[in-house]
Amino acid sequence: MVQSSILGFPRMGVNRDLKKATEAYWGGKLSQAELLSEAKRLRLEHWNIQKKAGVDVIPSNDFALYDQVLHQIQDFGAAPPRYTTHGLDPIDEYFAMGRGHQKNGVDVPSLEMVKWFDSNYHYVKPTLQDNQVFKLNSNPKAVVEFLEAKEAGIATRPVLVGPISFLHLGKADRDQTVNPIDLLEKLLPVYEEYLIKLKAAGAETVQIDEPVLVYDLPAKTKATFKPTYEKFAALGDKIPKIVFATYFGDIVHNIDALPKDVYAVHVDLVRNPEQLETVIGALGEKTVLSAGVVDGRNIWKTNLKRAIETVETAIQKLGKERVIVATSSSLLHTPHTLASEKKLDPEIADWFSFASEKAVEVAVIAKAVTEGPAAVREALEANAKSIQSRASSKRTNDPKVKDRQSKITPDLYKRKSEFPIRIAQQQKELGLPLFPTTTIGSFPQTKEIRIQRNKFTKGEITAEEYEKFIEKEIRDVVKIQEELDLDVFVHGEPERNDMVQYFGERLDGYAFTTHAWVQSYGSRCVRPPIVVGDISRPAPMTVKESKYAVSISKKPMKGMLTGPITCLRWSFPRDDVHQSVQAEQLALALRDEVVDLESAGVYVIQVDEPALREGLPLRAGKEREAYLDWAVKSFRLSVSGVKDSTQIHSHFCYSEFQDFFHAIAALDADVLSIENSKSDAKLLKVFVDEAYPRHIGPGVYDIHSPRVPSEQEIKDRIEEMLAYLKPEQLWIDPDCGLKTRQWAETKAALTNMVNAAKFYREKYASK
Repeated sequence: MVQSSILGFPRMGVNRDLKKATEAYWGGKLSQAELLSEAKRLRLEHWNIQKKAGVDVIPSNDFALYDQVLHQIQDFGAAPPRYTTHGLDPIDEYFAMGRGHQKNGVDVPSLEMVKWFDSNYHYVKPTLQDNQVFKLNSNPKAVVEFLEAKEAGIATRPVLVGPISFLHLGKADRDQTVNPIDLLEKLLPVYEEYLIKLKAAGAETVQIDEPVLVYDLPAKTKATFKPTYEKFAALGDKIPKIVFATYFGDIVHNIDALPKDVYAVHVDLVRNPEQLETVIGALGEKTVLSAGVVDGRNIWKTNLKRAIETVETAIQKLGKERVIVATSSSLLHTPHTLASEKKLDPEIADWFSFASEKAVEVAVIAKAVTEGPAAVREALEANAKSIQSRASSKRTNDPKVKDRQSKITPDLYKRKSEFPIRIAQQQKELGLPLFPTTTIGSFPQTKEIRIQRNKFTKGEITAEEYEKFIEKEIRDVVKIQEELDLDVFVHGEPERNDMVQYFGERLDGYAFTTHAWVQSYGSRCVRPPIVVGDISRPAPMTVKESKYAVSISKKPMKGMLTGPITCLRWSFPRDDVHQSVQAEQLALALRDEVVDLESAGVYVIQVDEPALREGLPLRAGKEREAYLDWAVKSFRLSVSGVKDSTQIHSHFCYSEFQDFFHAIAALDADVLSIENSKSDAKLLKVFVDEAYPRHIGPGVYDIHSPRVPSEQEIKDRIEEMLAYLKPEQLWIDPDCGLKTRQWAETKAALTNMVNAAKFYREKYASK
């Protein structure tokens, strides 16, 4: 029998139940016991969904209150000392590491949070000490949740992030010098103890995720895989059988590091189906292949015929007893269930499959290869009909869009003049001081904003009433910025639900959902739009609000757009057209918007590309260079239609540019703002080394945390930055948009930020 398996399931619940519970707990409206009870209810609900779908191998310990890596940091006793010396309750210590803590005399910032490989999910980075000591929690989470499922009559496979991935994805704490991989020998005994406890609890198998094997690894790191898993193998029956899981790429380049003495190896055959033959050839004599043939990253129905053919290929080489049918990765990156979508066009809905539906697909494929296609004939026929419907639909192709793409010339990628000429004209137009201050775009989205938007969506208020409400919100935000004395204003984006969804709803070629939420980080959920066809802009998208904001502002107003790569990466893209084609279509639509904003009197325009790095292929080489080429061209195509005196900004949610700095420079944006508050200022050295001539705004405080930084703290960050950047280059801004924050903390933090900037402005004015 071929078993079916899922690597992980979404956590939030069908109605974002976990988000509501954690935020209620943070706000003091829910007790810790109530939070943990709700979490337990969700886990049981999700296990039962998978069981009902017919999945044979159901994961446990894939659930997290904030982030799965953060749970392991705490399970391993690896919380940095600044979190462990205050006597915080373990749950509050956990959340302090994830989002900071500023309460009852305890003031600690959050740990750094970065993208999980090339997904839009964020994990909390293990932050390690030179004298690091690891010690297993007395009640490790994976054991607790395995027993919880067992008590409910559900056999599960616990999931752990592997020791090598845990360390490779970590970093030395500030002022520490340790190379994380050098801590492996200290960490392995903790894993061994963990595995022994899981076996004692009754776990037969355990999934150990080692996704870093898809990277180009340092030789030292690569050399640790086989010895590490040989040590685990030496424990024999004392530990569960290990399923060694990789995903998001191929492992062919690291095939010599693949452990042979594990029960099973999982590979992603959606992203890289061509690796199948090589991986099969490298398996141990009895090692099972877990074939990831159902996409854990996108929402399109699986082509069951094609997936079955892939699995049959593996069976021919290995036999049925050595093959498991699985999702390509955790389903964390997909929405909960398609059943919640009552308003989707039935034709389009028939093309989709969310997490609950993918669980069924996995089970159907396993049954088809075990018992034969006749056993699931009805499901296969319905699936083939859906695949054909999408392929032949007229909704996917727009001849006018293709015609416009065919007429793109090289001149459309270029600004009229080089930066020195542009910046002189911009300064004349804008009259900005040294160390100009601004924000990244959004201001707090209050409960009242959400209520009014919901009323408008439901038709309970008129368009005119909603427009008046939005104008009032814009007036309030402009007034607040005047009081704060910021230098470049934004309109606050009260009308926007999400930085990608908002634009998708105003572009042809997109489809939208009502409940297809996906976790981005912590309690933050997004509802990605879905690219179903060729993309175009039927009308201006942001001009009305920005033009109004300009009319009531005494200072430069910044227009806010989401760039083509981020619109693409933070949507569910088409899988039948190359992403470069979709990005180019988005760029043309945004180009029209940029030109219209300028015509409306908006002379600072920010086109955000926080997902540019996220889209970077995980390995260096031709694929990465090809991606950077079309990504840069798409950005330049979107912004190059304006005059020299119009200043183009872009924002990035990271500051590690070393491996593709040439592409960042090639964007030719006048001002870059980057998320930098939790990164070492030394990362800015690349701007010095590459003699970067344009302006830069490294974030001076973390917006993912409610914690308010002091004025001195921000001054210290600016001082660090000035070791690498020229005063005339430096902008002062937060790490990111302020949508998720509360007004009190926002005003306090921005007051300190503006005062810190003024301090340096006065200091350098006297030189």
